Amino acid sequence: MLEWSATKLSRAIHTRQVAPSEVMAAHLEQVTAVNGSVNAIVSGRDPDALLAEARALDDVAPKGWLHGIPLAVKDLLATAGLRTTWGSPLFARHVPVQDDLVVARMRAAGAVFTGKTNVPEWGQGSHSFNPVFGVTRNPYDLSRSAGGSSGGAAAALATRMAWVADGSDMMGSLRNPAAFCNVYGFRPTWGLVPADADGDTYLATLATEGPMARTVEDLARFLLVMAGENPEVPFPRAVPDVLGNLDQGVKGLRIGWLADWGGAYAMEPGILEACETGLRLLEEMGAAVEPLPPPFPAEKLWQSWVTLRAMLNAGSKRALAEDPAKRSMTKPETLWEIEHGLGLSAQAVHEASVIRSRWHAHAARLFDRFDAVVLPSAQVWPFPAGWRWPEEIAGRKMDTYHRWMEVVVPASLIGLPALSVPVGFGSAGLPMGMQIIGRSGDDAGVLAIGQAWHRATEWPQKHPPLVAVPESR
Repeated sequence: MLEWSATKLSRAIHTRQVAPSEVMAAHLEQVTAVNGSVNAIVSGRDPDALLAEARALDDVAPKGWLHGIPLAVKDLLATAGLRTTWGSPLFARHVPVQDDLVVARMRAAGAVFTGKTNVPEWGQGSHSFNPVFGVTRNPYDLSRSAGGSSGGAAAALATRMAWVADGSDMMGSLRNPAAFCNVYGFRPTWGLVPADADGDTYLATLATEGPMARTVEDLARFLLVMAGENPEVPFPRAVPDVLGNLDQGVKGLRIGWLADWGGAYAMEPGILEACETGLRLLEEMGAAVEPLPPPFPAEKLWQSWVTLRAMLNAGSKRALAEDPAKRSMTKPETLWEIEHGLGLSAQAVHEASVIRSRWHAHAARLFDRFDAVVLPSAQVWPFPAGWRWPEEIAGRKMDTYHRWMEVVVPASLIGLPALSVPVGFGSAGLPMGMQIIGRSGDDAGVLAIGQAWHRATEWPQKHPPLVAVPESR
């Protein structure tokens, strides 16, 4: 069962071929065997309580697609009755009394929450370490990072401790860890998975929740659990039919290859070559691939990104910097974001929004010519777990804690659907991925390309990590 897709597992539970209690027993055995190595699942619930909860579902009519399936929730989402820390020592013992919206939807679909998946403190930085739980390690090399901020989720999937996992993505947090762990991570069109009606919901349009999985069909089905209008927040999106055309293939599609954005994005050796090998496979499957020059100045995108991100962080986290006790327990990267944001003028924010608007218009014209565009999912291979962040790429110094993952900004800044698919392994045996990015609202089209890719490659199934299934099995 550990190797099954979530789709196959759900079908087996619904047809009573397997019982939720059997699934839970297998899950708990796997967690015991491998979680100590990767540190992907934190705040784990009592195994006896979980088995009892699963047994109670054995003879109950399924209430949703996730009925009886164990699920660990990313530790940036509030889970009623289950510790939620945001990776911060300020919330090390915090137990929410209410689920966040997406969590409530997963619970309503029948998921059994087993714990949380590890994150960076406050989700900032694409490397999952924090002072509460420590670092999540890459299942393909335990000395390396699993990425972030959904690093715990990606590592849990890769090691077969999860069938699907929720993640979130402001600056690549669904895509970078998926690439680092040889799984799929999908950032949906912004607004398709709505936020909770907390704080600002008009300006805060950079981050989104999304699904992670080892197959694209599982992504699509889990997305349908997470998506759907929240009338309490603005900018609703209709839920597309992501299953109806999932198997349409790629024949005749036009795909643009943006590579390193004309040299703007520093890349470690081997990453572009891995993606280009993947693009040749898409050509063999019938797609037309065309190399593209940079469609917009990369530095302007970065200027807009860091301004708007800092503005939002300062607005939501200002108290962390102003209270001396809280400040002493807050990571320097978060303090940098807040202080940068507090120093912004209204004119700077306006200029950043204008750049964002112009890029949206340019991208719309780009998608008049192409069905999708492709970029690498990361600029570095999984790096040492003891680093805070990569300070240099191929001899180029990084001027901020997150500049090393700039390649994800073009999609994130304007909320485009972006799917990270595995593209294989480098010379050191470490995984990598590439982003398939579509026009706003074309989530179904992007997932269909991903489905064709998965059927042709099955990277997560053919190349599991060494710690995925213990030798004793």
